Amino acid sequence: MSQTNTSTEPLFRPFHSEKLQLSNRTVMAPMTRGFSPNGVPGEDVAAYYRRRAENDVGLIVTEGTGINHPSSVSGASIPLFHGEESLNGWAQVVKEVHQAGGKIVPQLWHVGMTRKKGELPNEAAVPVGPSGLSLSGKEITEPMSEEEVVQMVEAYAQAAADAKRIGFDGIELHGAHGYLIDQFFWENTNRRTDRYGGDLEGRTRFAIEVIEACRREVGPDFPIIFRFSQWKMNDFNAKLATTPGELERFLEPLVNAGVDIFHCSTRRFWEPEFEGSDLNLAGWTKKLTGKPVISVGSVGLDGEFTSFSGAGTTSLDGLINRLDSGEFDLVAIGRSLLQDPEWVRKVEEGKADDLLPFDKEALKKLY
Repeated sequence: MSQTNTSTEPLFRPFHSEKLQLSNRTVMAPMTRGFSPNGVPGEDVAAYYRRRAENDVGLIVTEGTGINHPSSVSGASIPLFHGEESLNGWAQVVKEVHQAGGKIVPQLWHVGMTRKKGELPNEAAVPVGPSGLSLSGKEITEPMSEEEVVQMVEAYAQAAADAKRIGFDGIELHGAHGYLIDQFFWENTNRRTDRYGGDLEGRTRFAIEVIEACRREVGPDFPIIFRFSQWKMNDFNAKLATTPGELERFLEPLVNAGVDIFHCSTRRFWEPEFEGSDLNLAGWTKKLTGKPVISVGSVGLDGEFTSFSGAGTTSLDGLINRLDSGEFDLVAIGRSLLQDPEWVRKVEEGKADDLLPFDKEALKKLY
């Protein structure tokens, strides 16, 4: 481990925004685990999230959870966010986290065209997307009809309403990485010529309607976090916006629709987003919108997650300096927290030598 010499105090300052107050600046990043048989999170999942709350994580974002649509997820053990059993399971997760003094939001998810035909939990359900195209541009199914798009918007809204009803502290909409909402954003997967396609503004319309519908259901004071990325699961160099001006055009409608916090997904938080500035994607998003932002990407580790291998621990100096300068407001930690539920508390107590490297075997267990 490269010793962290900078004081970690900035990481443990309280966070106060208009709709969300947190004890510190740490966020558990959403990470698909697949330990929810038949889509139902059980006692082991509740205990998994509770352990992070007990160890001072400021905000927990759950793994992606499937909204009420037959092809929302790929896999029989991915948690769902509809149906009595699944929602009761999530209510228990919320109860456990709150008892431990933590705060938690569900990540609402539809995988779109990344789902393959015949996959569980609904083998007969076909994948859906704006133009029926895979991320590589291959035609797989028919484009969604406008009626189907409207029904999908309402499925997100239903999930948002349920999240508030069972006691979550907000929601996160997954609009990143080439999943459904992002497939509408990206011109490679959105070839529509109606109001949901065309130019950048048209391609944001689906997300705008989702955000507005969720806001309608949860009211004005419930936090809506929106996660987006430039990169896709099949193309790490993909760009929705190649300049700050394009990024501003992309973000402004989302702000106007009701986003409170942006979760800006990058693979390496220290990389500049555009030439001529050291700001990362979160830094630019904050500068352009004035909204609070979450930065993420290989925090505390020396290897990026997309290599799907192990990674050693590394100094937090650069991260803390950027946080202290105000480039971003919150820091999401992924694999380090997946491996070690005590990671935040160890950092807080100056126990850097006790931080654990990431071992990909950790993916097979709920630590």
